[in-house]
Amino acid sequence: MNFVFFSPHFPSTGTEFCDRLKKAGATVLGIGDAPYDSLDPCLKAALSEYYRIPDMDNYDQTYRAMGHFIHKWGRIDRFESLNEHWLDLEAGIRTDFNIWGIRLDYVQNIKKKSRMRAAFRKAGVNVIAQKKTSERTGALDFISRVGYPIVVKPDSGAGAAHTYKISTPEELDEFFRIKPEGVSFVMEEFIDGLVGTFDGLVNRDGEIVFAASTRYDDSIMDVVNNNKHMSYTCLPEIELAVEEAGRKIVEAFDLKERFFHIELFETKAGKIIALEVNIRPPGGYMTDAINYSFDIDIYAEWANMVVKNQVGGPFKGKYYTAYASRKDHIRYLHSHGDVLAAHGDKIVRHNSIEKIFSRAMGNYAYQLRSTDSKALRHAVEYIQATEA
Repeated sequence: MNFVFFSPHFPSTGTEFCDRLKKAGATVLGIGDAPYDSLDPCLKAALSEYYRIPDMDNYDQTYRAMGHFIHKWGRIDRFESLNEHWLDLEAGIRTDFNIWGIRLDYVQNIKKKSRMRAAFRKAGVNVIAQKKTSERTGALDFISRVGYPIVVKPDSGAGAAHTYKISTPEELDEFFRIKPEGVSFVMEEFIDGLVGTFDGLVNRDGEIVFAASTRYDDSIMDVVNNNKHMSYTCLPEIELAVEEAGRKIVEAFDLKERFFHIELFETKAGKIIALEVNIRPPGGYMTDAINYSFDIDIYAEWANMVVKNQVGGPFKGKYYTAYASRKDHIRYLHSHGDVLAAHGDKIVRHNSIEKIFSRAMGNYAYQLRSTDSKALRHAVEYIQATEA
């Protein structure tokens, strides 16, 4: 298999994926904008060739890089970045070069939040009341039906950028004052609940071959907009209602040979409501949390699924794995040394976060695991306890 990995150097997990692809038997070729000498040594070892382009948003440059690879290496079997930012570019390259995977005729179904609702309904999963509009008249019409508060977010895009909770007419006025031009928005009713995920791998036959679930302790929208710290926990077992909804969504979207990351609201009354689907690994350190919870190498499982259409297993969750971040501007009650002394037996990783990710992920983060969920919760609260 000739596998072209687009942007293998960023984010850093690309190194892990490329390394496992090579170990699974693929010839791994990279396209990126970073100088070759700046690449991680492990990534260099995984790549049979690296083609540097000045502008990764320039389709023609990527097209020429692909022409070079085909001339030198023959047919390209896969083109991936595992990054939502490049969905359109990936689909265009696959379409133009007849490469297996999602093509241009389908990509908007998994990119635009307004189109996801049709598949959620097809799956028989509860959906959020929503209206696609970037105009004040449309917003007022929607609010007249669902009332305040509402959530406003870009129709296309990952993460919580330009996502706002609007609770008053004054906040609505402020949104229309600051909203960026040329961005299409959707407006949704506000759901009082927490987000849980259904994450995993679906093979090229459409069979889910691995699944896990994570629960957030707070809204990512609030974390980003209010510059708060965040925490979440990867669970050793998946709630039945979450798994039932997630499996229906994977089938409705007809996903094949992909990671999937499905976000679902769970209301205080226990109702499951579909939020969005992403065809990529879960973000941040959630992929590593899966490894810690299940004692597996999900990077290798993905690579073997892609190259050989097979995975290991059976997979069984063993631990609760928590992520707890800190923000530099917040004064914490316990020092880093205190944290290591009090909970070092549970900490499996701790490190600073790249600035580009810090608004959501924090400036410093700890990952912890335990078979005791209460002890883990206590550790997270200890890490994030603030001075009065």
